[in-house]
Amino acid sequence: MTTSLHRRSLLSRAVRTTAALAATLTMGLASAQSDKPIRLLVGFPPGGGSDAIARLLSEKLKDALGMPVVVDNRPGAGGQIAAQTLKAAPADGHTLFLSHDHTISILPQVIKNPGFDPVHDFVPVGGFATFVNAFAVSGSNPAKSFNDYVAWVKAQGHGKGAVGVPAPASTPEFLVKLVGQKYQLDLVAAPYRGSAPMMADMLGNQIAAGVGSIPDFIENHKAGKVRVVAVLGTKRQAAMPDVPTFDELGLKGFEDLPYYGIYAPAGTPAKFIADFSAALAKVVVLPEVHGPLTAMGLTVGYMAPQQLAARQQAYTAAWTRIIQNTGFVAQ
Repeated sequence: MTTSLHRRSLLSRAVRTTAALAATLTMGLASAQSDKPIRLLVGFPPGGGSDAIARLLSEKLKDALGMPVVVDNRPGAGGQIAAQTLKAAPADGHTLFLSHDHTISILPQVIKNPGFDPVHDFVPVGGFATFVNAFAVSGSNPAKSFNDYVAWVKAQGHGKGAVGVPAPASTPEFLVKLVGQKYQLDLVAAPYRGSAPMMADMLGNQIAAGVGSIPDFIENHKAGKVRVVAVLGTKRQAAMPDVPTFDELGLKGFEDLPYYGIYAPAGTPAKFIADFSAALAKVVVLPEVHGPLTAMGLTVGYMAPQQLAARQQAYTAAWTRIIQNTGFVAQ
């Protein structure tokens, strides 16, 4: 009897010890996991609008989530490299992708094999803004308005001109094509590896005009170093109330606004998606986030994952029609 009780006591002690060790190990793993930073991929180089937005958000998301959020620039191919990096990343909640419409809605339509499918390979985490693209001229260009620019190009001989765009086969490039068609100009889109190098050439008067998002232009526009002469959409922008829309100028078909969102690899745990999305919702209403984003020319507003998915679907459908109308063939 005594031996049996002793054995049971030893067994009970062993079970308790094992459970304690397991709990300690679990806590250790959880602590290590929480200390592991979230990598926020950005498909464009430092210095551009997307990079500035990512860095602003990452600081506050770090506080909201209680873990580091590190911006990881993977520039090239209009965000394609960053998107491929996201697809290849473990679906463990520690790799995300901050992207605007180009990589998610446009690239899969203009490249035959982009190396990712945003519908099947990614899951929306949350959106935080819409914006409009803008047409700007360099500081040395004599044009004070969009119509002045059209007249200036026509005066150059045969109506030829080059317009910078942040990426090939992008929304800005298709806008250049449509502007050329409407105003009977021989405009050539000059693609760059992001808005920052395009802006550098505009500031250096190496190229007379460029198309990009308002966040790309707004600071230099305010400083008088470039002049935004037209914006897309149906409403003038609060950040640039004196700049007319292309709708006012008679160029229709750009009613669906581009968007910014955050994506995770498919298969990422639903709890992480929910937690990060909730943190994003809290962060975007903070005055120190909402104010600067608005000043950049964004219309700030949280979109839940399903809302971002719906915005993505609508924008993709709209641009499918526009791309087809330009006669562009996927490369």
